[in-house]
Amino acid sequence: MWNLLCDGYGIRLTAYGSPLTADSGQPTADSGQRTADNGQRFPDSGQLTAVPGQRFPDSGQRTAVAGQRFPDTPKFPIFAQNHTMSTALKDVKRITTHILQQMKEDGEKIAMITAYDFSMARIYDDAGVDIILVGDSASNVMAGHETTLPITLDQMIYHAQSVVRGVSRALVVVDIPFGYYQSNPTKALESSIRIMKESGGHGVKLEGGTEVKEAVEKIINSGIPVMGHLGLMPQSIYKYGTYSVRAREEEEADKLIADAQVLQEAGCFALVLEKIPASLAEKVSKELHIPVIGIGAGGGCDGQVLVSHDLLGITKDFHPRFLRRYLNLYDTVKTAVGQYVGDVKSGDFPNENEQY
Repeated sequence: MWNLLCDGYGIRLTAYGSPLTADSGQPTADSGQRTADNGQRFPDSGQLTAVPGQRFPDSGQRTAVAGQRFPDTPKFPIFAQNHTMSTALKDVKRITTHILQQMKEDGEKIAMITAYDFSMARIYDDAGVDIILVGDSASNVMAGHETTLPITLDQMIYHAQSVVRGVSRALVVVDIPFGYYQSNPTKALESSIRIMKESGGHGVKLEGGTEVKEAVEKIINSGIPVMGHLGLMPQSIYKYGTYSVRAREEEEADKLIADAQVLQEAGCFALVLEKIPASLAEKVSKELHIPVIGIGAGGGCDGQVLVSHDLLGITKDFHPRFLRRYLNLYDTVKTAVGQYVGDVKSGDFPNENEQY
């Protein structure tokens, strides 16, 4: 499994029973723990760390040198050693809607990721993520549904509660699930109030443009921040009948631009654009004064969002063009658990040092 060590706002990975380690031997921030260095053992662990380039027993794989690519990984460095945060944000203890607006004005890109539980949310927060979205994609990656439609408000609140407990810096936004805001603005407000009061989240997100304007206004007038969502809207997937890129045609593109203006005027603090042409997304980002977060919408947006399970390689059968996988956790975890099963079956675990 991976041991993620956060160093300031960057991330380094070390091997903890896996084939990848860091090569610096430098102590991590606030931990005093060392990464792989000349075969040194971690205190109290009984495990041998790796010398850079050394093969682990039974793995046949080399360990990683900073920035090195393995044969099947994307063409970018594994380690985010050069990732830095602007001076203005280094002392920010909590990301707010005001800070996000400042980031747009300063040209500081916004990093957003989904989370659904305490443990992973805490890691993402420590990594320096600006926004954590408790997405209705939990319906897919946590519950195994084909679409986002089946997840309920109670289930979304449960996931949001777990995430909020693990976060101290990022802004936590919670999706209002399908069926809990579309019918009328009053229901939308009631759903939003439940999310805010019961989960401790910092804002809500909903899909749609002109058709949800009244709901957005009603929610915002109650003091709840709202993030909009246009382009490919997963809650409307049966209407589309496809996950293809949206707004390629002029008519749909014009409507998206108009809807974006409507949401901004209604008071949304930010907008997600999903799977639309990069040129259109850049145009919208430049025209709006609120931050625009893209997913499959090109690099001209003010920030980016990915589903964490996709980014980390926990999902296997999802390969959209816009997805960059930074790890292959499916195979890594499978290998680690397989080794555990083998050790139990053989009687190797626990050994004399692992019992009282």
